[in-house]
This record gives sequence, C-alpha cells and structure tokens, in this order.
Amino acid sequence: MTIAYHITLTDNAKEHIQRLLNKEAGSAFRLSIKKTGCSGFSYAPSIVQKPAALDVMLPNVADFPIYIDAAYADLLQELQIDLIEENATGLKQKKLVFTNPKESGRCGCGESFHFANEE
Repeated sequence: MTIAYHITLTDNAKEHIQRLLNKEAGSAFRLSIKKTGCSGFSYAPSIVQKPAALDVMLPNVADFPIYIDAAYADLLQELQIDLIEENATGLKQKKLVFTNPKESGRCGCGESFHFANEE
C-alpha cells in the first residue's frame, strides 16, 4: 500500500529552493522535524545529495526531488511551505515559512512549535 503525502510549496518557495539547489550543488530538498527550542520542535529543511535511508520521496510536487523524513511523515501531512521576504532591520532576508494545520501552538519567537498530542 502506497501512502499519498500532501505537502504543497508555493511558486516562490519552489524558486527559492531551486536557487539553493543550484548554489549548493545539491540534488534534492529534504525536510525533517527536530526536537529543539522552547516549544519542542522546529522544521529542519536541508539541501542534500541523496536521501536518508528511510526518507519518502514526494512525487509531482516540484521540478526537483523532495524527500521527507519518514519518522515525521504523518506530522508533515498537509504542510504548506512558502517564502517570505523580511525587511525589519533594513536587510532583506528571505526565509521559508511552514504552515502546518497539525501544530497546536508556537513559541513567542515563532521558531519552534508543538503538537497537541506531544504536550
């Protein structure tokens, strides 16, 4: 039985990740979750040459390979990835923003989050 994972990337996020792949000579985008921060978890995107042993490849999401950490696949289901440009300090900074309906809250700085069943 094959499980269909539904993760979306906006066009801006796809373009940004493609630029990173070109710049860092990577072959794929990988997304995991790590335990960290004051709320418990944070997203861990990376540019990789090859997937980890248990990664799941997401078909037909972008023009480049996308892998997700199988250990967190259920928590990443329905995730949307976007790109925003911040200019708060006078320096334009671009960053990926993750919108996950499974999150139940975020810390004050917005960098870490938690899930209702993990509290």
